[in-house]
Amino acid sequence: MNHSNLVAFCAYTTLAFINAAAASAAVLPTDLAKAVTAYDAAQVNGDRAELERLLANDYTLLNSSGTIENKAQLIADYTAPGYKLEPFVVREPIEKVWTNGAVMGGIATLRGTDGGKPFTVTLRFSDIWAKRHGVWQVIYTHVSRPPT
Repeated sequence: MNHSNLVAFCAYTTLAFINAAAASAAVLPTDLAKAVTAYDAAQVNGDRAELERLLANDYTLLNSSGTIENKAQLIADYTAPGYKLEPFVVREPIEKVWTNGAVMGGIATLRGTDGGKPFTVTLRFSDIWAKRHGVWQVIYTHVSRPPT
Protein backbone atom coordinates (compact mmCIF):
# COMPACT_ATOMS: atom_id res chain seq x y z
CA MET A 1 0.00 0.00 0.00
CA ASN A 2 1.52 3.32 -1.01
CA HIS A 3 1.66 6.36 1.27
CA SER A 4 -1.37 8.18 -0.18
CA ASN A 5 -3.49 5.02 0.00
CA LEU A 6 -2.38 4.48 3.60
CA VAL A 7 -3.31 8.07 4.52
CA ALA A 8 -6.70 7.68 2.81
CA PHE A 9 -7.29 4.35 4.58
CA CYS A 10 -6.39 5.87 7.98
CA ALA A 11 -8.65 8.86 7.36
CA TYR A 12 -11.52 6.58 6.29
CA THR A 13 -11.00 4.30 9.30
CA THR A 14 -10.92 7.28 11.67
CA LEU A 15 -14.14 8.72 10.20
CA ALA A 16 -15.83 5.32 10.35
CA PHE A 17 -14.82 4.97 14.00
CA ILE A 18 -16.10 8.46 14.86
CA ASN A 19 -19.40 7.82 13.05
CA ALA A 20 -19.82 4.43 14.75
CA ALA A 21 -19.13 5.97 18.17
CA ALA A 22 -21.64 8.74 17.52
CA ALA A 23 -24.26 6.27 16.34
CA SER A 24 -23.80 4.08 19.43
CA ALA A 25 -24.21 7.03 21.82
CA ALA A 26 -27.60 6.82 23.50
CA VAL A 27 -30.22 9.30 22.48
CA LEU A 28 -32.60 9.34 25.41
CA PRO A 29 -36.28 9.47 24.63
CA THR A 30 -37.75 12.61 26.20
CA ASP A 31 -40.08 10.64 28.47
CA LEU A 32 -37.19 8.49 29.73
CA ALA A 33 -35.01 11.54 30.40
CA LYS A 34 -37.85 13.09 32.41
CA ALA A 35 -38.34 9.86 34.37
CA VAL A 36 -34.61 9.62 35.19
CA THR A 37 -34.54 13.24 36.39
CA ALA A 38 -37.70 12.67 38.45
CA TYR A 39 -36.21 9.50 39.99
CA ASP A 40 -33.03 11.32 41.06
CA ALA A 41 -35.12 14.13 42.57
CA ALA A 42 -37.41 11.64 44.34
CA GLN A 43 -34.39 10.01 45.98
CA VAL A 44 -32.97 13.37 47.11
CA ASN A 45 -36.36 14.61 48.36
CA GLY A 46 -37.49 11.34 49.94
CA ASP A 47 -40.66 11.66 47.83
CA ARG A 48 -42.65 8.52 48.58
CA ALA A 49 -45.30 9.12 45.89
CA GLU A 50 -42.72 9.63 43.14
CA LEU A 51 -40.71 6.60 44.26
CA GLU A 52 -43.93 4.53 44.21
CA ARG A 53 -44.63 5.74 40.68
CA LEU A 54 -41.10 5.33 39.29
CA LEU A 55 -40.22 1.95 40.80
CA ALA A 56 -41.89 -1.12 39.30
CA ASN A 57 -43.84 -3.32 41.69
CA ASP A 58 -41.37 -6.14 40.95
CA TYR A 59 -38.35 -3.86 41.53
CA THR A 60 -35.18 -5.45 42.91
CA LEU A 61 -32.07 -3.76 44.31
CA LEU A 62 -28.75 -5.50 44.80
CA ASN A 63 -27.07 -2.98 47.10
CA SER A 64 -23.39 -2.32 47.74
CA SER A 65 -23.29 -4.67 50.73
CA GLY A 66 -24.65 -7.53 48.60
CA THR A 67 -28.11 -7.44 50.16
CA ILE A 68 -31.22 -7.74 48.01
CA GLU A 69 -34.06 -5.30 48.67
CA ASN A 70 -37.49 -4.86 47.13
CA LYS A 71 -39.47 -1.74 46.28
CA ALA A 72 -40.99 -1.33 49.75
CA GLN A 73 -37.60 -1.66 51.44
CA LEU A 74 -35.95 0.89 49.16
CA ILE A 75 -38.77 3.39 49.68
CA ALA A 76 -38.56 2.84 53.44
CA ASP A 77 -34.82 3.62 53.30
CA TYR A 78 -35.27 6.87 51.37
CA THR A 79 -38.20 8.08 53.47
CA ALA A 80 -36.92 7.06 56.91
CA PRO A 81 -36.85 9.74 59.62
CA GLY A 82 -33.31 11.08 59.96
CA TYR A 83 -32.38 10.17 56.36
CA LYS A 84 -31.54 13.02 54.00
CA LEU A 85 -29.66 12.73 50.72
CA GLU A 86 -27.95 15.76 49.19
CA PRO A 87 -28.18 16.43 45.44
CA PHE A 88 -25.60 14.39 43.54
CA VAL A 89 -23.89 14.34 40.15
CA VAL A 90 -23.50 11.20 38.05
CA ARG A 91 -19.97 10.83 36.70
CA GLU A 92 -18.87 8.48 33.94
CA PRO A 93 -22.49 8.08 32.80
CA ILE A 94 -23.64 4.92 31.06
CA GLU A 95 -26.71 5.24 28.86
CA LYS A 96 -27.87 2.29 26.79
CA VAL A 97 -31.34 2.48 25.25
CA TRP A 98 -33.35 -0.01 23.23
CA THR A 99 -37.04 -0.44 22.46
CA ASN A 100 -38.89 -0.24 25.79
CA GLY A 101 -35.72 -0.65 27.85
CA ALA A 102 -32.63 1.17 29.05
CA VAL A 103 -29.64 0.99 31.36
CA MET A 104 -28.76 4.23 33.09
CA GLY A 105 -25.74 4.22 35.34
CA GLY A 106 -22.46 5.72 36.37
CA ILE A 107 -20.62 6.72 39.51
CA ALA A 108 -22.03 9.03 42.17
CA THR A 109 -20.67 10.29 45.45
CA LEU A 110 -23.60 10.40 47.84
CA ARG A 111 -23.59 12.65 50.87
CA GLY A 112 -26.22 13.15 53.49
CA THR A 113 -27.38 12.00 56.89
CA ASP A 114 -28.69 8.63 58.01
CA GLY A 115 -30.12 8.32 61.48
CA GLY A 116 -28.89 11.87 62.01
CA LYS A 117 -25.27 10.86 61.29
CA PRO A 118 -23.43 12.24 58.25
CA PHE A 119 -22.27 9.87 55.52
CA THR A 120 -20.31 10.03 52.30
CA VAL A 121 -20.07 7.06 49.95
CA THR A 122 -18.99 6.68 46.34
CA LEU A 123 -20.96 4.08 44.41
CA ARG A 124 -21.13 2.68 40.89
CA PHE A 125 -24.69 1.91 39.89
CA SER A 126 -26.78 0.56 37.04
CA ASP A 127 -30.53 1.17 36.90
CA ILE A 128 -32.44 -1.02 34.47
CA TRP A 129 -35.50 0.80 33.12
CA ALA A 130 -38.48 -0.77 31.36
CA LYS A 131 -41.29 0.96 29.55
CA ARG A 132 -44.45 -0.91 30.52
CA HIS A 133 -47.91 0.21 29.46
CA GLY A 134 -46.36 3.46 28.21
CA VAL A 135 -44.62 4.31 31.51
CA TRP A 136 -40.88 4.16 32.29
CA GLN A 137 -40.03 2.49 35.61
CA VAL A 138 -36.89 1.18 37.25
CA ILE A 139 -37.09 -2.61 37.48
CA TYR A 140 -33.61 -3.45 38.79
CA THR A 141 -30.64 -1.65 40.33
CA HIS A 142 -27.16 -3.00 40.97
CA VAL A 143 -24.85 -0.97 43.20
CA SER A 144 -21.20 -1.62 44.02
CA ARG A 145 -18.28 0.27 45.45
CA PRO A 146 -15.73 1.16 42.78
CA PRO A 147 -12.07 0.43 43.48
CA THR A 148 -10.34 3.28 45.26
